[in-house]
Amino acid sequence: MSTTTDTRESILLRRDEGGVTTLTLNRPQQFNSLSFDVLEALIAAVDEIARDDTVRVVVLAGEGKAFCAGHDLKEMRGNHTLEFQQRLFRLCGKFMMKLTELPQPVIARVHSIATAAGCQLVSMCDLAVAADSARFAVSGINVGLFCATPGVGLSRNMGRKEAFEMLVTGDFIDAHEARRRGLVNRVVPLEQLDAEVATLAASIVAKSPVAIRMGKQMFYKQLEMGLDAAYQLASETMACNAMCEDAAEGIDAFIAKRKPEFKGR
Repeated sequence: MSTTTDTRESILLRRDEGGVTTLTLNRPQQFNSLSFDVLEALIAAVDEIARDDTVRVVVLAGEGKAFCAGHDLKEMRGNHTLEFQQRLFRLCGKFMMKLTELPQPVIARVHSIATAAGCQLVSMCDLAVAADSARFAVSGINVGLFCATPGVGLSRNMGRKEAFEMLVTGDFIDAHEARRRGLVNRVVPLEQLDAEVATLAASIVAKSPVAIRMGKQMFYKQLEMGLDAAYQLASETMACNAMCEDAAEGIDAFIAKRKPEFKGR
């Protein structure tokens, strides 16, 4: 069953089908820029998704010619106070953190350009599939604005020198280079993009939801830890996971050479 919901006067579209929720940025005339209202709509949407056990995977997409061109520069210039800029970037950071904290894996569906905070959005999704025509840049430096917040996600996806070069030059990289640098997982022709995203999502939906939830939470926590603490957390997570009903079912199914029937417990 597929359902479609419009939110915030259609600046964000939601579609639910087969355990996969697709959130589509819908400001094509503004190249899906992340205005204050868009960020608030995204936060409300992921908060609702986080409480919905029927959602197994989230896909982030963009309508029109761009995936996301970053922040709305006209809005920023129209509210040229330190207070507004602080509120805007804190709200953006809050949303980016919520992507990491969301129990469900998030896949970026990148069909075209992803620049500045749009590139940051790709970097903060758990996974990313790009069309071979997609391009990526953190281009704020071209207008005198160092992309500091996009640099957080970028530097956690690729090598420091590769990330810093993008930040200080504003130069574009193509989809294949983005994959080489670790920003995206898969690159396919545009006409195959939806099928590739669906294949990746289906692979995740077929797995134990409790194992995915526990694993995602552990994965991001251990990245910020020292080696010893990371192993302690991972060991405890595996032990608790092994006691779950799904793990028992999965192991029994493997031994019996049958397909497991996961229940999310």
